[in-house]
Amino acid sequence: HRGAEGGKTIIVYRLPWTWKCSKLLMKSIHAGLNTVAAILAIISLVAVFDFHNARKIPNMYSLHSWVGLAAVILYMLQLLLGFFVFLLPWAPLSLRALLMPIHVYSGLLIFGTVIATVLMGVTEKLIFALQSPAYSTLPPEGVFTNTFGLLVLVFGALIFWIVTRPQWKRPKEPNSVLLHPNGGAPEGAEGTMAVNFGNMDKSDSELNSEAAARKRNFALDEAGQRSTM
Repeated sequence: HRGAEGGKTIIVYRLPWTWKCSKLLMKSIHAGLNTVAAILAIISLVAVFDFHNARKIPNMYSLHSWVGLAAVILYMLQLLLGFFVFLLPWAPLSLRALLMPIHVYSGLLIFGTVIATVLMGVTEKLIFALQSPAYSTLPPEGVFTNTFGLLVLVFGALIFWIVTRPQWKRPKEPNSVLLHPNGGAPEGAEGTMAVNFGNMDKSDSELNSEAAARKRNFALDEAGQRSTM
């Protein structure tokens, strides 16, 4: 379930029926879905540790548990980074452009890690749970779970396909303003470089940058007129 939530949060900007919605609304939906997934991850961890302790099963001994815990920790860090840098209007565009590649790469890495954790988890559960008949005899339970694992893999491949296809990319906003390198990163740099796709709506900082650029251009024009007099 956490993997499904993560997949939906990754492609939320790439769904064509969301392109008419404002970027701020889509950011809020993106953050909300990620928050729900984080809460579910915490509940799952607590349930697993409680179950292990009640059954006297050792904790954190398998590769599945190591990779799963690493995925949860990275996910929490990703959520905090996205909230404070990309959702709240405090961070400057230059910082967003700097951190966006990290945000994008870590998002895809975490999603792939979750897929791997699910596949290792179902395999581990089958090996321990199926004793008579054994998992190696391929009983109906094994066939069902193996099929489920293949569907999870197909789901992950579909998400990665949507993310990497240009035709699924959110179109640029018609009123977007392009800032040159000497004036900061291009508007929407966080969207054009990332899973969060699309250009940002104009924020107060962008409008201020636009006004500053116009003032500079006006000053240059005035200086040019004086030099020709």
